[in-house]
Amino acid sequence: MCAITITLTPATDPACLQLQDALSDYLQQLTGSSGRASFAASTLGERGFFLLARENAQAVGCVAVRELSAGIGEIKRMYACPGTRGIGAQLLCALEQHARERGFQALWLETRKINQRAVDFYQRNGFKIRENYGTYIGRPEAVCFEKAL
Repeated sequence: MCAITITLTPATDPACLQLQDALSDYLQQLTGSSGRASFAASTLGERGFFLLARENAQAVGCVAVRELSAGIGEIKRMYACPGTRGIGAQLLCALEQHARERGFQALWLETRKINQRAVDFYQRNGFKIRENYGTYIGRPEAVCFEKAL
């Protein structure tokens, strides 16, 4: 039987750093950019947070929410280890609950169009394509999403 736990964890926790490195390696291979430059734990903001998923005590997934503005959180560093099933959806569910509790009314995110797996995942989970925002404006390789909470 698999026991999955999802906990608020500092982004600098060694297990979180290991998962972020695995994500960066995957993104580098897929898109040519690791995404490391677009996230720093110090930029989460007052209401931002980082979640870690463990399956039978093994770290298997992570995700962060960075505060963009008073009501908007940005999803960053979403990752589930290859071969795990359902971890991403469980992380997203926990993320949405924590975001609501912290007063966020919407979640935004960016991924690359070439990352079809991520595009499909977010659309399957109720996210809608929106205009590119922030550093993604004018970047045709980027696709941005939003979801009202």
